[in-house]
Amino acid sequence: METWLLPALLGLGLAASTGLKTFLPLLMLAVAARFHLFGIELSGPFAWLGSLTALAALSIATATEFVADKVPFVDHALSLFGVVARPAAGALAAAAAFNTLDPGAAAVAGLIIGAPTALAVHTAQSGARITSTATTGGFANPLVSLAEDVAAFFTALLAMVAPILVPVVLLVAGFVVWRAIVALRGGPRVRRA
Repeated sequence: METWLLPALLGLGLAASTGLKTFLPLLMLAVAARFHLFGIELSGPFAWLGSLTALAALSIATATEFVADKVPFVDHALSLFGVVARPAAGALAAAAAFNTLDPGAAAVAGLIIGAPTALAVHTAQSGARITSTATTGGFANPLVSLAEDVAAFFTALLAMVAPILVPVVLLVAGFVVWRAIVALRGGPRVRRA
């Protein structure tokens, strides 16, 4: 059980984080692998993530995404890009968490855990962003983006430091986001007879 439980939770946390920000969780995974932090080591077909080339590319991509997501209209274009990119990044991150398995099994695990998790989080994030745009004319979007940056960072960090806590944190975060969206939309509507 231990051979798949901790990688599954690590993959789940990283995938959820990629649902918010495409490149930051991959950069954090690459840094952890490169410097052997939190016991993370990537081997086989995922070893390239710890290379200097990958670190440089992910650093540039992360910085670009960080800045671009604060610009009105560009943030929505990034969200459209994220429909494809974030599930792919989630699948890669989750598959890398299973790097001790056969590469085919790791890829399948990444697709099963990573892609749907990242897509679900991205969908919720997009809903929150649309609500922010509709209620504030987009003026709050840079603050929402910054909150997403912080959430992505801490979710990825939690996944690497204490993966066993990931499901609890994701459930609590999901509930809080749901309640915030309901509150911003005016709460539940009661039908009158």
